[in-house]
Amino acid sequence: MTTDLPQQIDVAALTHAQAFETLAGSMVSLLLTDPNLPDCPIVYANQAFEATTGYSADFALGRNCRFLQGPETDPEDVARIRQAIADETDVTVDVLNYRADGSTFMNRLLLTPIRSVSGELRYFLGIQKPLSPSEEKISPNAVRHAMREVQHRVKNHLSLVVSLVRMFGRGAGAAKPQFETLSRRIESLQMLYEELSNPERRRDMDTVAFGAYLSRLVAGTQALDGRGGIRMNTNLDAIDIPTDQAVSIGLIVSEVLTNALQHAFKGRESGLIEVRLQRLENDGLRIIVSDDGIGMKEDTVWPSKKSVGGMVIQSLITQMRGKVDVGRSSSGTIITLEFPDISNLT
Repeated sequence: MTTDLPQQIDVAALTHAQAFETLAGSMVSLLLTDPNLPDCPIVYANQAFEATTGYSADFALGRNCRFLQGPETDPEDVARIRQAIADETDVTVDVLNYRADGSTFMNRLLLTPIRSVSGELRYFLGIQKPLSPSEEKISPNAVRHAMREVQHRVKNHLSLVVSLVRMFGRGAGAAKPQFETLSRRIESLQMLYEELSNPERRRDMDTVAFGAYLSRLVAGTQALDGRGGIRMNTNLDAIDIPTDQAVSIGLIVSEVLTNALQHAFKGRESGLIEVRLQRLENDGLRIIVSDDGIGMKEDTVWPSKKSVGGMVIQSLITQMRGKVDVGRSSSGTIITLEFPDISNLT
């Protein structure tokens, strides 16, 4: 069994050799990697590391730690470790590792940089703690994996609801437009849920990256319309807003887009819809949806007070203290929506 400090390490630059003798016999699994060598290999592993993983120190030395990973190791956990190494900072991650015999264990890994007196990065120290079954149940990984399963099921159920609504709509006769509208509204919520579930932006579940959500909404609406000649362009500021407000404004924008697709390009095979999202002072926002269609008639009221959908949209705008301006011309329609301080709305 190898416990001596490898030749690669300059002990005097790091600490006293006696300390390493103590670490060699420690009950805590320890290893050192050298980020100054290609692929950041292991340059030291103690006896507890051998006992924990089943790999001898002789096998581990000179290898990157990735040999402890396997098919079920979460890529997000690996990405967090890689990012910490790139940032030269410490991190604690519960990561699924594999022993030499192929069995798995949940490893609470503490990774921290070790620097020389002059501040240069010399090594990374890894401290491993295998989690007990009870500890695994309350591990952040277990909670995250459970949430992923819930999110997957919710997405599937939303997709099923949309499919059922469309199926009933095909045989609904005169009520078909109402089913189509319901389908679009459910899909707008589905896109918002996907944005909230996106691990790349999961910083605060109380807010949503609204520009990214609108981008999904526009692309999804265009795909559902299916007319290749109708183009949609977006110019969206990066704005985070409360999730509740994102739901309401998303429904409003979905209604505006649907109205444009249904009425603006009658008798035409091509057209353009542009969507802009702008940040206003005092945390307000402005959304402008314009088209180059046939234009809205002067006597047309939007949102319509004669339809349930129109009344719902008007109610949402009023509730959020929003303002609507409808610009009409022979070259198209411009609908401008403005909302005040979104963060203070309830």
